[in-house]
Amino acid sequence: MQKFNIKTQLRKLYCIDTFGALMIAGGSWVALLAARGFSTFEIGIFESIFHVVSMICEVPSGALADVFGRKKSMVMAQIMSMLSALIMIFTDSFFTISIAMGVSALSYNLASGTREALAYDSMVLAGTQKDYEKFISTDMIIYEIFSSSATLMAGVALMLGYKRAYLIDIIMGSIALIFALSLTEVHAKGHETMTIKSRFKDVVYGSAKFIKENRKARLLIVFNALIGAVAVLIGFFLQAKLPEVGLRPVLLGPALFTIGIFGAIGSKTVTFFDRCRYRTIGLVSVIGVMLAFLSVFTGHPYIMILGGCLASFSDSFIEIRSDVVLNDMIPSGQRATLMSINSFTYSVFMIILSPIFGYIFR
Repeated sequence: MQKFNIKTQLRKLYCIDTFGALMIAGGSWVALLAARGFSTFEIGIFESIFHVVSMICEVPSGALADVFGRKKSMVMAQIMSMLSALIMIFTDSFFTISIAMGVSALSYNLASGTREALAYDSMVLAGTQKDYEKFISTDMIIYEIFSSSATLMAGVALMLGYKRAYLIDIIMGSIALIFALSLTEVHAKGHETMTIKSRFKDVVYGSAKFIKENRKARLLIVFNALIGAVAVLIGFFLQAKLPEVGLRPVLLGPALFTIGIFGAIGSKTVTFFDRCRYRTIGLVSVIGVMLAFLSVFTGHPYIMILGGCLASFSDSFIEIRSDVVLNDMIPSGQRATLMSINSFTYSVFMIILSPIFGYIFR
């Protein structure tokens, strides 16, 4: 049996998300593009391109992680993230920025589902899977705090300019890459002795069968993805809208930081409601996101910030519980693939809603 220190493994995953989130250009990419002269509609198109690529690559990347290894996928995710930032430094056209967004999407694909699968199966191997909700909640809190810290420096990013800001992102990505390279590989249960061809067959057919036969999983995936897409888009476009409605530029970073911190609060709060039904958690999140959406139309910066906080809280509140419920349902051999289907569905909603939100919030 594979032996390793589960605490060390999880700490490395925490560190990857820490430095992966602490990217000041990535945290304020909408504001940076707006400062470079791109309209909110064009920014909405960039976001759609990101999710078109993500939709195409999401499930195949999850299958590759299940077949070839989750550690390899995490390493490639960091490399693609750094490459995307590098392209951003040396480009200023709509076409090449679109390429950078596509590479960034591939980075997201390689890590999404893979991180959760590696953590869950590592905990299964160590006999600590009952603590998975605690891990995913802590991981989300870390991500929200450090990504919010990155957005807090939106003013710094704008002052430095996009080239220096993306160079800092490359440095952060390099540190995350070092931690990814030091992870311990954990093979999917039953795949240890399989040939690559057999692994692919098992992953593809097993995943298709699970989705086809499990209506509860299908509904949960669609619901979670829709809530997440709306909440994230509200946060994205607030970066561009808040200065337009009178918020002083110096306050943009603190506003976005506060919004992100409410996501961390949502991640922690849901752990105190472990006995609540999923439907109750979902209802709270739906109400929160609806109120957040309506707040954008008030044109009042502080009400809009409050709405952003509510959206961020609601998104994390439902996402943590959805992640736990899904991981408890799905088999080890298809874990990364099926979690990627969750992200794939999210991308479908983002593709549809990004230009719509860009038009609505223009």
